[in-house]
Amino acid sequence: MDVGDGFYERVDAGRFRAGEATRGPWDVGSQHAGPPAALLGRAVEERPGGRTDMRIARITYEILRPVPIGALEVTTSVLRAGRGTEVVEAALVPEGADAPVMLARALRIRIAGESVPAVAPGALLPPPGEVAVTPFFPVPWETGYHSAMETRFTDGAFTELGPGTCWMRMKVPLVAGEEVRPLDRVLVAADSGNGIGSAVDFGRYVFVNGDLSVHLHRHPVGEWVCVEARTSVDAAGIGLADSRLHDEKGPIGRGAQSLFVAPRG
Repeated sequence: MDVGDGFYERVDAGRFRAGEATRGPWDVGSQHAGPPAALLGRAVEERPGGRTDMRIARITYEILRPVPIGALEVTTSVLRAGRGTEVVEAALVPEGADAPVMLARALRIRIAGESVPAVAPGALLPPPGEVAVTPFFPVPWETGYHSAMETRFTDGAFTELGPGTCWMRMKVPLVAGEEVRPLDRVLVAADSGNGIGSAVDFGRYVFVNGDLSVHLHRHPVGEWVCVEARTSVDAAGIGLADSRLHDEKGPIGRGAQSLFVAPRG
């Protein structure tokens, strides 16, 4: 599959083949966690027989192992079904494997039009059209997540330590030949918080996340998602990347990643 076609190619209803655009910056054979997070989120929303009057309010991922670039199967199951909420689990299993490499558990809440007053701030950041394109940090290979995403920092940079604020836009669809959905855009970007708001030098330390939680109080709109991130690290080697998520209308939710931090080598 050509990198311009999408992050994934759909084989059938529950099977996909990952393309080179999913490749992360650390391992040539492994995916960045953003694209598989979005794939699992889409599976939750597309679940056969799923209710159309509900929306994901929170989705939490357990990243059990590196996600390989190759054929993958996605399965879903309902853990709890109620009148106003439900919990759906999705699993990502590589072809030929007998255990998932990534799990997602989503809380979906019933929506009811405009039945309550909206209480949320408006736009807080310069729009992406007023911000220059910011290059990704150096990556050993030409093609991957870094080349499939457009990034524009309003504060900080991938190569600067400290809090950062970055608008992100997908250059390719999540699934080749299929419409990009607002939730795809958020979940593809949200796992980048620890890189956007890095607290330690990635040349000297690893700071990988074993999980990701995304809370959304408003459904996103538009092509751009902004990740406003800061990271805290304890000397014991445990960190937290905390991100405020925005679209061009204003804040839409938050993301959080638990980090394993250690010297390289």
